[in-house]
Amino acid sequence: MRSFYVQFSMRVIALTLTAAAAFALAGCNTPPKHERTAEDAGPVVEEASGNRSLDYGFDFSQYHVVEGSFKPGDVLSKVLLPLGVTPADLELLVGLSKPVFDVRRIQPQKKWVTLFEHDSADTPSFFILEKNLRDYVVFSIRDSLAVWEDRKPSETVKRVVRGTIEHSLSKSMAEVEAPVDLAIELSSIYAWTIDFYRLQKGDGFELLYEEERVDGARTGRCTILACTFLQSGRERKAYRFESEDGADYYDEHGESLRKAFLKAPVKYSRISSRFTGRRFHPVLKTYKAHLGTDYAAPHGTPIMAVGDGTVTAAAFTSGNGNYVKIRHNSVYETQYLHMSKRAVKNGQQVKQGEVIGYVGSTGLATGPHVCFRFWKNGQQIDHLREEFPSAEPIHEALFDDFMAKIAEYNQSFNESNEPEIDERTALTVH
Repeated sequence: MRSFYVQFSMRVIALTLTAAAAFALAGCNTPPKHERTAEDAGPVVEEASGNRSLDYGFDFSQYHVVEGSFKPGDVLSKVLLPLGVTPADLELLVGLSKPVFDVRRIQPQKKWVTLFEHDSADTPSFFILEKNLRDYVVFSIRDSLAVWEDRKPSETVKRVVRGTIEHSLSKSMAEVEAPVDLAIELSSIYAWTIDFYRLQKGDGFELLYEEERVDGARTGRCTILACTFLQSGRERKAYRFESEDGADYYDEHGESLRKAFLKAPVKYSRISSRFTGRRFHPVLKTYKAHLGTDYAAPHGTPIMAVGDGTVTAAAFTSGNGNYVKIRHNSVYETQYLHMSKRAVKNGQQVKQGEVIGYVGSTGLATGPHVCFRFWKNGQQIDHLREEFPSAEPIHEALFDDFMAKIAEYNQSFNESNEPEIDERTALTVH
């Protein structure tokens, strides 16, 4: 469906008719379509055959089709002016396109298509510019000038991939020809249950995901439907289920994978020092307890609250440097030390994943990191060894629907194991 369509007012139509008259004169000298050259129609790539069916909402068999792509430095006028579009019409078309596309941002390699009428003058009628694989803009350049945006039909495809960790999760995804950004989605699904900083060689995964494709090409939109992650010999399953409250991931028993707290307060970091009763302090040069977990990360890396709560302290001390402490409920509290700067104030309510400060090396610190401390009932604990409560499980009234969805997902996994089906072959969903 056209998302935008504009026609000229009576004043603009008058300008158009004047421009059309000038174009008609120029069109009398336009070479026939079989003699059209690159100079006549812009940077031509190929002349498409008339045997294609519906493309961009048009029946290509009814037109003479010329296709091309923009080169570095190309602008819209380089293609439209040789077609007989006057500078005045071009300016009006650019104005009409503003709500759907900024023609100043045309990127190299973007495809365009021109449709010519089967008449003696080979009159150009429509110019089509691809914004991306799915969306495109149509310029009507004959009679009433108009611009509208539309999108190609897409299909949803399911794929099953399996991999074993040899070096990193991202590299393993690439090796099985899965989109690398699935690694980020996978780490988000298991953020409460798997420590992705501690993956080992031999850990593995099995994923069922769906992706959107247009003309057989992936658009980049992927969603994990079901997965199993093997870490240190332990399998953890996750199934996507949608309800009125939205979509979430649950284990095979219907328990939510969203725990009360994130595993770590910073992304893409490494543990530089663990919770221990005896550690040699690098600044004080003496042995003492280290009742926290240090995450080394570049200076300025965002530090996130690992759970919802209230800031009970946002201050500075000579030992802690800039720090924030959060009370999450009557049982749990967390503290974040050595920040370069704080992003919250005392008494402020914060949400899980909200940025509360940035990694630094203030206080007794030899380098940029965050010392993350955890209290349970007033006692400091090693959060990496704690089993935290889950979020709300599947509602009892929806449990049968959830089990049916699991059966559907498992069928896709089983089909991918059949000898005649390569596990990397897409299973198309109509």
